[in-house]
Amino acid sequence: RELAGVERRLQDNDAADRELLQKLSDLHAIVPPPADIDQQSEIISGKRAQLPDQHAEITRARLGSAEACRQAKEKLAVEEARLAEIEKRIAQIRGDFEARDRELNENSRAQQDALKEARAQHQTVEERKNPAYLNIGRHLATKGIAPPNSPHLLEDVQRHRTAVDRHSHYKAELAILSGEIDKQELRKFYFCILSILVLLAIVLPLVLQSPAKREWLPHDTEAILSLNTEQLQRDDLPKRWRNEQPDDWQAIWSGLTANAQHTPMLNLDRDAVRVTRAMSSSKSGSNREFVLVQAKSDVAPVIRSVETDQSFERRPISGLPVWLRPDFAVARVGPRVLAVGAPPEVEELVRVRLGIQQDLKITGSLFDRFQMLDRETTLRLISNDPSGMRRYFGAIFTPELLGSAQLMGLGLVLQNPVRGRLLVKAKSLKAAADLSERMRQEPQNWLRLPDSDLLLYTQPPEVRAQGSDLDLRFNVPENSARLLLQRVARSNVAPAIAATP
Repeated sequence: RELAGVERRLQDNDAADRELLQKLSDLHAIVPPPADIDQQSEIISGKRAQLPDQHAEITRARLGSAEACRQAKEKLAVEEARLAEIEKRIAQIRGDFEARDRELNENSRAQQDALKEARAQHQTVEERKNPAYLNIGRHLATKGIAPPNSPHLLEDVQRHRTAVDRHSHYKAELAILSGEIDKQELRKFYFCILSILVLLAIVLPLVLQSPAKREWLPHDTEAILSLNTEQLQRDDLPKRWRNEQPDDWQAIWSGLTANAQHTPMLNLDRDAVRVTRAMSSSKSGSNREFVLVQAKSDVAPVIRSVETDQSFERRPISGLPVWLRPDFAVARVGPRVLAVGAPPEVEELVRVRLGIQQDLKITGSLFDRFQMLDRETTLRLISNDPSGMRRYFGAIFTPELLGSAQLMGLGLVLQNPVRGRLLVKAKSLKAAADLSERMRQEPQNWLRLPDSDLLLYTQPPEVRAQGSDLDLRFNVPENSARLLLQRVARSNVAPAIAATP
């Protein structure tokens, strides 16, 4: 590197000399010559006069660097020779070590072979001795003579012989019983076992592919309201409402649970996990409601109660019993699930559960969005006809929002603060983008309770858009949550206003 640097400096010196010479030539070539030509010529000549000294100095530096490089190369050659000698000695020592290691391994292998041969000879001797000693021991045990040095072994031998005789007798009895078995009955038994295995092979895949905790609802369901009664008992808002205004809360509770509260022998507050209500409209325009109640444990007590109640009439549908009276019906459609409500709706739920009528497919848009709302959410509400929600619930969304949605779902967690989640499927991608932008810019025009000044959010909602789907998350003011629950329950109590500090 030093030699290269010196060479570069020499080249720069030569280049500077040529440049100054060129400048001097260009200066004299100017016609007419400038007034200060002499002064400029002296300056350039002065600079050129310094270049030979610099060239000589650089040349001396190059000679010194070359000498230093030569000396370094000589030292490097000496060190490389020493390193080669050391590597040669290392290779020699390694070779000696490997030779000794091979010799030790061969000696160890020879000793192991000798030990194995000695053990084999010893085993052969012991095997030849054992039959003789064994026969002597058997003869002494038969005569009842115990070894002098181990008298307790006689009792062990006699106990073992008794067990062997008992096992031989048992095997003989089994052989006699096997001989008496009818071959035709044995074939029938094997055929039954094989049939059960084949049936299990067919049924088990179907059972494993069936969705867990599925709600079996009619195909023409337009809206679903699911109430997690366990979570409702734990949430903060229902607790305070129940303590502060028990009569008003009872009206809300009755509106939310509807026909489920009339289930015999079942206390919804204590015994139920979830109440699911599916709404649809008939061809005549009247509303129909299908109610499923999921209990915490087996619903056998409820079934026993209606069986003994003379007011109920038992009517089976394809083997599944339905208990009816003029205004109410009960049917068991799962280990812990009851269908309750008006007799025609309960009978239809039974037919749906048996597969006689078409059910709400789990791959459909409505059920997909319903499952997107967490099952641990206290209240889940969804409709595939948002503009018709007023048929089943009170006014909970603005007409503008209902008109721009193709499908809408709402989830509420009634803790403090109340958390809400709104799922909206717009009619097109452009409509979804438009609605998303408006939700961000002017949420007060969209997320408010109609016929009131209450908003559904305390802070502007978090809006997530994916295709034509919108996912809004927000905290709900307590006053808005109370009025929202009253309208969902279609309760006529006066709006409850929470005290604000």
